[in-house]
Formats: sequence, structure tokens, C-alpha cells
Amino acid sequence: MCRECGCGESGADGLAGDPGHDHAVDHAAAGHRAGGAGAHEPHQAVAVHRSLLEKNERLAERNRGYFQAKGLLVLNVASSPGSGKTTLIQRTAERLAGRLRVGVVVGDLATDNDAARLRSSGIPVVQITTGTVCHLEAEMVSRAAAQLDLDALDLLIIENVGNLVCPASYDLGEDLRVVLLSTTEGEDKPLKYPPMFHSANVAVVTKTDLAAAAGWDREQAMANLHRVSHHAMLFEVSARTGAGMEAWCDFLVQQHAARRR
Repeated sequence: MCRECGCGESGADGLAGDPGHDHAVDHAAAGHRAGGAGAHEPHQAVAVHRSLLEKNERLAERNRGYFQAKGLLVLNVASSPGSGKTTLIQRTAERLAGRLRVGVVVGDLATDNDAARLRSSGIPVVQITTGTVCHLEAEMVSRAAAQLDLDALDLLIIENVGNLVCPASYDLGEDLRVVLLSTTEGEDKPLKYPPMFHSANVAVVTKTDLAAAAGWDREQAMANLHRVSHHAMLFEVSARTGAGMEAWCDFLVQQHAARRR
């Protein structure tokens, strides 16, 4: 269940399936209507100090340990829909050929279109179709990764569902959280969605080849990114023209080498 929007609620994970349903109030009301013994008994609030995401956090740590044992560098790539995640991942894998072996887990509400695009480049891919859930969770990633030959990979890229809200709360066991901001989205996205941008280790500005046509104010965008994502590494790329891609790929090679050491 997503604590932000309640997507995919079922109650199967032990969390409340209906956040608006107060069982204590309902039972007391029932007793009052029936004239039962509990009709006028005082209510007592009991504070349970446990994170709603405790299960996900536990599974994310398990994922992280497993990925580290396999010698993998793992990226969690998040952005709004249409910012260029799939194209960036495809071009990254192609440029890293001979340097890093790349596998991908793709998350979408419906269709496997992105996975099909990546497979056409010879990239091993597992598709997660989430249905009504607007983010990936650690357990989903664990099941998907089990379908890949991780011993044959150096870099595992998780393409999260296109959403800048819910994925910010869910650790998947990644080494680096990467958030994309395209020049076609406007300069104020980091200010509108601060949890996602603040939680990222890396910020990538995409579609720089469209900056002029979109009227992109680079100075303002950089100021907004530095304000919210001041600790993040910053790259500006065009996956279509290749501008900035070499620096991005070199960074990934260095990160992988550092983790192997």
C-alpha cells in the first residue's frame, strides 16, 4: 500500500486496507446502538510506533546485501512520465557495452512496451506490471531480479514507475537513486516535488537537445536543483544526440569499480 495515495490497497500486507475506517469507533458505535456493555465505556488511544514501511525497509536491506554480494551496482531511476527514462537507459547500456554488463527491471502500470524496446537492443530485461500501484516496492524488485542471471551483470538498472511522489518513500535496495528532469517539463519540478529530488543521489537533466525549443531557463533550473538536490551529482545529457553521455557512463564505471574494491 502506498502511504501517499493508497494505491493498490488490499490489506494483504498487514496494513490497513481502508485508511478511513476506524474499527475502534465502529465497534463502540455498534455497542451503543445495541445498548451493549461497551456503550458508554471511554476510549483509549494506543500509540504503535512502527513505520508503515517497515516491511519494505527490511526487504530493501535484504536486496541490498544480496546485490552487494553479487558485485552489482544498482540504480533506482525515477522521474515523471515522458522524461526519457527508457531512452536514457537504452543508450546507457549501449555505450557501456564492453565496459559494464547491464540488466534492467522495468516498472509500468500497464504494457511491456518499454521492456520490448530495451530487449531490441539485446539488454536482458524483466517487466513488472503493477496494475494500480504507482511505484515499485522492494519485494517486487526481489522477485524480478530472481529472473535475471545476476552473475552475468555488473549494473542493474531499475526503471521505476513514472511518478515523482510515491517512489520517493520506497527504498528498493539500490546503491544510487537517480532522478530525471527533462528540459520539456519546466524548471520548477524540483520545487514542486521536493521529497523525490531531495532523496536522490544523482540528478540527470535530460533532452538537452530540446532546451531551446522548449524555452528552457537553464540558470533557473540549476538554481532549483541546487536548492533541493544540493548534495546530488548533476549531469546534463541528450540520449538522442549523445551530448553528456560519456561523462554519465564514465561515472557509472567509476561507481561500479569503487563498490567492487
